[in-house]
This record gives sequence, structure tokens and C-alpha cells, in this order.
Amino acid sequence: MRVLIVEDEKRLAISLAQGLRAEGFAVDVVHTGTDGLHRATEGDYDLIVLDIMLPGMNGYRVCAALRAAGDETPILMLTAKDGEYDEAEGLDTGADDYLTKPFSYVVLVARVRALLRRRGRSAAPALRVGDLTVDRGTRRVTRGEREISLTAKEFTVLERLADRPGDVVSKAEILEHGWDFAYQGDPNIVEVYVSALRRKLGPGLIVTVRGAGYRLVADGGGGRG
Repeated sequence: MRVLIVEDEKRLAISLAQGLRAEGFAVDVVHTGTDGLHRATEGDYDLIVLDIMLPGMNGYRVCAALRAAGDETPILMLTAKDGEYDEAEGLDTGADDYLTKPFSYVVLVARVRALLRRRGRSAAPALRVGDLTVDRGTRRVTRGEREISLTAKEFTVLERLADRPGDVVSKAEILEHGWDFAYQGDPNIVEVYVSALRRKLGPGLIVTVRGAGYRLVADGGGGRG
């Protein structure tokens, strides 16, 4: 899951990013409304954490612009303000939830997960490929009757493949989905997680397409496992 944080309080933004990364999210951070709108428009995010009082363009305008462009990415608004009017204005512009500073990090994570579950229910919460089931809402993976325990990053890689069963998904696409925008490490890290998934899931599901990427197929789909 990729999260974009748009927050001008840099210490808070860094703290939130570190916490969410520890929970298994890929997180990008920007500090102005204009940068936030640009990154949200150019990137593929599962959720946006958006402060209201931002330089360049406030959170209300960023949210309204995204919704006007047809972007339905869940938005959690943050603000130091307090009052029903502010909450109503935020929700009227298309935000999905609202959190007033100061807030507990535990509460933030709970809100983030709730929004992602809500989005999952409206967009194929359970992905099925053959006897494999990937449940986005509960983050459970089963193959047949067997439940498979995955790390957060393994789940992210598998989710990307399961979202496009039978299609070739490149390493670059997997990195974009599961790692931060600024990731400069070895792209072959994807191979490490694919190998781990093959060990846990068993043979016949993840097929290597040499020079192109990977395909997730129903067992017996052919190709190099």
C-alpha cells in the first residue's frame, strides 16, 4: 500500500512516515499543497494524508481539485483547527475522514486502516487466482484451505500481482506500488520477495517472463516458475 503525506510540519511528517513504514506502508512525503497535488496526480496512491493549512495551496483546494479530476483516492485530512465548520468544509470538498491535531498515532493508523478497508470493500476486497485468495481488507492470504503468513512487503508484492492476474507486471511497477517514490536501491530487491513468495505459496503460481517481469497465474498456467 502506498501512502502520500502532505504536511508542512516537517518533524510531524517525518514521524508519521517512519511510523507508517514500520507498519508496512510505502510512504512519500511532500510539504506544500502544490507539490501534494502534483504528486497525487502523477503517482498511484492507496491513501492520502492531507493537512489543511499548507503553503502554496491549502488542503481544501487540493482535495477539491483531485475530486474534480475524478481521483477517488481516500483522503484523511489533518488540521490544528477545531470546530464543526472546518470538519464539514473538509468533508464537503470530498475528504473521507478528518483528524484534529494533536492526535494519537494509534488513532491515525486505525483511521488509515479503516479507510483502506472501506476502499477494499468497494473495489474487489478479495482477489482470487485459482485456489489463491488475497484479502485486502483483512490482509490474509490462503491457498486452498491453507493460510499463509506473509510479511507486509511480501503481501504488497503479491497484491500487485494478484490485482492483474495473467498480466505481465514489471519490476518497475512492483517497485512503484510497494516502495517509496525516492527509493534508489537495487531494483533486484523485487526478486528477493518473489523468491520468498514462491517458497511460501508453493509452485505454479508466479511465472517469470524473462526480461519483462512476472505473471500470477492459476496453478498449471505454464511458463517458468
